Amino acid sequence: MDVRFPFENSGEMQFGTIYRPVAKASFQSPTTKKWVDIWMIVDTGADYTILPRFFADKLRVSFERDCVKDTTSGVGGITSVYFLKYKLLVRIGSFERNVPLAFFDNNEVPALLGRIGFLETFDTEFLKRRAVVFND
Repeated sequence: MDVRFPFENSGEMQFGTIYRPVAKASFQSPTTKKWVDIWMIVDTGADYTILPRFFADKLRVSFERDCVKDTTSGVGGITSVYFLKYKLLVRIGSFERNVPLAFFDNNEVPALLGRIGFLETFDTEFLKRRAVVFND
């Protein structure tokens, strides 16, 4: 069974209305085993899944104990990131995956659902009716 999410209307821009493909993913805290729901941009240009810094606190992840610091670059330039040393259990609809994950060193960038270990494990469709669909 597929999982479908409508695009998010992000408002008017110079070239018209911007619709972003988004999905609700639930991440399981490695320490509390509680689930944290996160609305994320489905980003085929993102190599990996990456979350703003404040989600590390919500998931009870310690940058010092659980992560390795590195840098990444993108549209916004070069920034520090923290790669989790282990994979995290993530759920989209009824699908579950153990996903490699990183955290930005700030809260200025949105949560990005990336390719490695996540999008590449689905048949993902971007429909002209402004929806994103995940098939197993």
